[in-house]
Amino acid sequence: MVMTRPQATGVEPDSRIYTSFINGAYVGADADAETLHLENPATLAPLGTVQAATADQVHTAVTGSAEAQRTWWALDPAERTRRLTAWAALLVDSADEIAALDVACVGRVRHEAVGDVVKSTGQIEYWAHEGPQLFRRSERSHVVGHLFLTCPEPVGVCALLLPGNVPSRMLLAHAAVALGTGNAVVAKPSDLTPLSALRIAELALQSGLPAGLLNVVTGSAATGAALVGHEDVGGLSFTGSTATGRHVGKAAAARFAKSALELGGKSPQLVFPDADLDAACEAIIWSVCSNAGQICTAGTRALVHQDVYDDVVDRLVELVRRVRVGDPMDDATHVGPLASRRGLEKVVALVESGKKQARLVHGGARVAGLPGYFFEPTIFADVPPGAAIFQEEVFGPVLCVTPFTDEDHAVALANDSQHALAANIWTADLRRAFRVADRIEAGTVWIGTSRLGDPHMPLRAAQKSGGSSFRGLVDVFTKEKLVAMAMHEENPGPHWALGTGEAE
Repeated sequence: MVMTRPQATGVEPDSRIYTSFINGAYVGADADAETLHLENPATLAPLGTVQAATADQVHTAVTGSAEAQRTWWALDPAERTRRLTAWAALLVDSADEIAALDVACVGRVRHEAVGDVVKSTGQIEYWAHEGPQLFRRSERSHVVGHLFLTCPEPVGVCALLLPGNVPSRMLLAHAAVALGTGNAVVAKPSDLTPLSALRIAELALQSGLPAGLLNVVTGSAATGAALVGHEDVGGLSFTGSTATGRHVGKAAAARFAKSALELGGKSPQLVFPDADLDAACEAIIWSVCSNAGQICTAGTRALVHQDVYDDVVDRLVELVRRVRVGDPMDDATHVGPLASRRGLEKVVALVESGKKQARLVHGGARVAGLPGYFFEPTIFADVPPGAAIFQEEVFGPVLCVTPFTDEDHAVALANDSQHALAANIWTADLRRAFRVADRIEAGTVWIGTSRLGDPHMPLRAAQKSGGSSFRGLVDVFTKEKLVAMAMHEENPGPHWALGTGEAE
C-alpha cells in the first residue's frame, strides 16, 4: 500500500516548537528548556519539537487550575452542563483536525482516531448531565433528633497522566468525568502525543470553559513527577505501564492523594467448543490487531479447547491474512504503524523470543517496503505458559494461541499471568460462562463480546493491572463531607452540662 504523508498542521511539520498550554495561553519558548523531538511513525518525517514544562510551570498550571475550579464550581450546574455540551459540539466539528494530529504523532488509523473524538464527546455530554446529579444525593441518619448529611464535593484539581496509544480518547474520557463532577484538569499527555491535547485545550477555552480549567503540561517523566507530587492535586489518573504505575501510586499515596491506575494487560480469550467460532475468531483478530495491538485490554492470549483448536488456528490465520497494513490516513487500512521506535524494538525482541518457544504460523517480522514502524500481524500457536510472549505485554499485533483440555485447565491458564485487567469468554452455555467468569482473576470480563464499554460502568482492574473502585474515576475525582446538625435546641447532643450542674 502506498504511503502518504499526513499533514497535521498548516506549517512545515519540522519547524514548529510546541509548549505547554497554561491558563488560556501557550507559555513562551525557552532556549534552555528540555526538548523532545516528534516524528511521524508512518513516514519517519519530523513533526517539530516539544519543550518540557518545568517544575515552576507545573506549579503555575496547578494553581491556575485551582483558581479556575473555584469559578467553575460556583457556576449554576445548568450553566456547567451548557458549557460542557458546547465543548462537545465544538469537538465533533473539529474531529477530523484532532484525528489528523493523532495520526501524525502515533499512527492511529484515521477513521478510528475520528471515532475516538466523536465517541468521547458522548461521554462529555453524559457527565455534563450526570455529574451535577451526584451532588444532589444525601443520606439520613438514625440518630433521633439529629440530621446527618453526606455532602459530595469535587476534589479540586485532577491530574491526568495519559498514554500515547489513544491520545484524544483517553484525555476526553477522563476529562469528561473530572469536569462533569466540578473539578479542573491538568493533563500531561505522552511525550509522543502532545499535539491533540493542546488543540483540545484550545477548543475548551473557545467553548466557554474558564481559562485554566483544562491546562496541558508537555514533557516526559520529570514533568509527570512534578505533577503527581504537587500538594494541590487532589486526584489523579494514570494509564500506562505497571512499572511506572507503581511509582505513581507510591507518590500519590505518600501525600494521601486519590489515584486511579490502569496498567498493563495480557487478556485471555477463552474459546469453548460450543462457541460461535466465526464470531469468536473475528473478535480475536480485531482485538489483537486494532491500533496495531497497542491497547491494554487487547485479547492477546487465545486459549482454545483442544476439540476445536486446529480449526480455530486455521480460521485465525485465514482472517489475519485479510488484515490490511499501511497508510493510517487511508480509510481502507486496518493497522497502522507502532507509535515509536522503542515500541517496535520491544515487539521485535519478544517475537524473536517467541520463535524459539512456540510455533509461528503467521507474520513475525517488520512490514517490507514501508519506511515507518510497521509490524506484521503475528500469530504464534502451541504457546507454552512459561513463554515470554505468553506472560509479557507485547503491546503490538501479536497473538498467542494455547490449547486447553477442560474448564479447570482453561481457568488455570487464564489466571497464569501477573496481569488481571480483562478477559473474554466465548461459549453458548450461559451457566459455564458465569462459572468461568466467577473464577477468572480479572477486573473486567466480557462474554460473547469484546472491549465493550459504557460511561456509567467503568473498566475495572486487578492485581498488577492496577486498581479501581465501584464507580471508577468518580470515586477518585470526588470526596464526601459529613455534616451533622441537632434539630432541637433542647437536645444539642453529647455534652457535660457544666453550665447547669446536671450530669450528662
